[in-house]
Amino acid sequence: MTETDRPIIILAEPQLGENIGATARAMLNFGLTELRIAAPRDGWPNPAAEPMSAGAFEAGVEVSVFDSVEDACADLGYLIAATARPRGMEKPVVTAAGAVELVRQQSLKTGIMFGNEAQGLHNDHVALSDAIMTYPVNKAFASLNLSQAVIVFAHAWGDALGQEGRFEGAEAGVSDVASRAELIGMFEHFEYELERAGYFYPPDKTPLMTRNLRNAFIRGQWTSQEVRTFRGAVKALAIGRGKARIKRED
Repeated sequence: MTETDRPIIILAEPQLGENIGATARAMLNFGLTELRIAAPRDGWPNPAAEPMSAGAFEAGVEVSVFDSVEDACADLGYLIAATARPRGMEKPVVTAAGAVELVRQQSLKTGIMFGNEAQGLHNDHVALSDAIMTYPVNKAFASLNLSQAVIVFAHAWGDALGQEGRFEGAEAGVSDVASRAELIGMFEHFEYELERAGYFYPPDKTPLMTRNLRNAFIRGQWTSQEVRTFRGAVKALAIGRGKARIKRED
């Protein structure tokens, strides 16, 4: 993936510097680095943007400023407009995931355009686009903050590219599943201490009680670390630790 393969994020006539900064932060979270600002109301640079960017400008987001939306889109081969309102235009309408697919099909430079905080995109801006991107938002409350709208697409982009992030998958941070030998060792250790404590009573029910305990442990899909931790806990209960430790003959 090269810089030129990534879509450019375009903010059409944005108003608040805070939203521009938050947009840059959202972009860099998912590997997007080129931001174009068309006719910003309060000019650029905007001191209000920096705190909300969390350092994104210094870390890789490059900003270009244009006098108009038309200028910001002039060199693009494919443009997608983000909007929550029907426009009555003959254009493909896609979700964020669909927009990612369209972008990845292009050989020329692409852009995703978002409107300002007050009105979104003007119809004239949408008319410049090849496709419309919209999200499955609540019909009764479709308003998204500008940076929120950007991060929905940015997340779809990162997800489609298989970016792993710091943690990935349901098993992230979980050690290997305990082997059968480790589990049997834990069972025998626990059962031995239960036997010493008189737990198995009456004696003829010992096999049934043992199986019930083992079945419960098996369902837990214990990891090797969990087995070691539990055996340490059993040992501590049996003989104590530190000043509470007792001496046993066995």
